Amino acid sequence: MSTRNAIKLTTPLTDQDVEQLHAGDQVLLSGVVYTARDAAHARLINLLKEGKPLPIDLRGQVIYYVGPTPAKPGQVIGSAGPTTSGRMDSFTPDLLDVGLKGMIGKGLRNQNVIDSICKHKAVYFAATGGAAAMLAKRIVSCEIVAYEDLGCEAIRRLEVKDLPVIVINDCHGHDFYRENQANYARS
Repeated sequence: MSTRNAIKLTTPLTDQDVEQLHAGDQVLLSGVVYTARDAAHARLINLLKEGKPLPIDLRGQVIYYVGPTPAKPGQVIGSAGPTTSGRMDSFTPDLLDVGLKGMIGKGLRNQNVIDSICKHKAVYFAATGGAAAMLAKRIVSCEIVAYEDLGCEAIRRLEVKDLPVIVINDCHGHDFYRENQANYARS
């Protein structure tokens, strides 16, 4: 991904940050990003159903769907590539309802998630699958903040610097994957 014309954003994200983004835009994301996968999402949703506070404030935040490998000596984190986002689709609308602004993963999202992204002025980014070691170099700090018992699926607070991502679903209802599939089908 050429980052020459990339949009630079810093978390937490605002409505104005998200409204400027369009499907296909390249973004260099800096700031705090939280990790969470299936098991952590299930626990977060259970807390919401029970009316209990979440272990992190999701307002304006971005969740990276990743289960990083253990760090080697001298490294902040091990490989940190995206996991398939569709596994989080059943949880995502509820997290967007409480202020989540962005998600990073790979693969298509279902229509319910896309509608919720539009409703809440949120964004879904893709990180390049297969480039986990490269992506890990953009993570400057890492600490477990919840659910340590989940191992690689614990919620981590990452500080990232110029993490390269691409806008897949924007808050205007566009879907980079589906729109480009249609373009390729015509050729």
